[in-house]
Amino acid sequence: MSNISNSERAEVLTEALPYIKRYNGKTVVVKYGGGAMVSDVLKQQVMEDVVLLWLIGVKVVLVHGGGPEISELMVKLDKKPEFYNGLRVTDAETADIVQMVLAGKVNKTLVKLLELKGGSAVGLSGVDGKLILAEALDEKLGYVGKIKKINIKPVSDLLEAGYIPVISTIGCGSDGSTFNINGDTAAAHIAGALHAERLIMMTDTAGILRDKDDPTSLIPKISPEQAEELKKSGVISGGMIPKVDCCTEALSMGVSNVVIMDGRIPHSILMELLTDEGAGTMVAGKTK
Repeated sequence: MSNISNSERAEVLTEALPYIKRYNGKTVVVKYGGGAMVSDVLKQQVMEDVVLLWLIGVKVVLVHGGGPEISELMVKLDKKPEFYNGLRVTDAETADIVQMVLAGKVNKTLVKLLELKGGSAVGLSGVDGKLILAEALDEKLGYVGKIKKINIKPVSDLLEAGYIPVISTIGCGSDGSTFNINGDTAAAHIAGALHAERLIMMTDTAGILRDKDDPTSLIPKISPEQAEELKKSGVISGGMIPKVDCCTEALSMGVSNVVIMDGRIPHSILMELLTDEGAGTMVAGKTK
């Protein structure tokens, strides 16, 4: 920003004004992970974006993962990470490690960063207030959970009190078991329970591409029906399929729209919400 003139700064603020009005008092859920989480510089910028939105009256909920940190600690403990169909095999010991990393180190680090940037944040896990009730997804995966119910009151109470909820994606079973929950799935269900204005899914790609090898082939907006056609044609494939499925699930639960975008781009959240250009691919019920 030091390279632009005061008049250019004024133009940026003027462009943002209608978006500030639109999102003031609305709920936005951000699923945070991927490359933006690994880089310390990008982590700082994401926290700045979240605090700025909070300061202009947006009710921001930050849902985070922490896969690389989990694998790193497992290796230090001489435990080899294992995956089945893209999901982490989670025995009882691994479930303890997941809880330690997500609800402990990662969650509290993000809360501290938000506080240092001027925000007021409170960390939660899916165990707190039985926020995420879960059951086993597949016996081959161990303590990997599928969501049975979201008890959203702890989150809505924090929002009403003026805090930024920071949620780690572990769930609790009816018998007190701890479950490892897919971050995208948890974010979709939490956004749905809040009837959020927008769910932002931060990824390691620009969004949905017509050609996965061509970043300029970004599809700016699609409907759930168009997404199904792109899956059938192979345009949406691999790891993007479950992410898009989470988007359409969020829409079916009452979220206004969902955006899949590249979290590696500095201040991509602000670009998406507060500029004419936007960022990534929007999945919404209607297209132009």
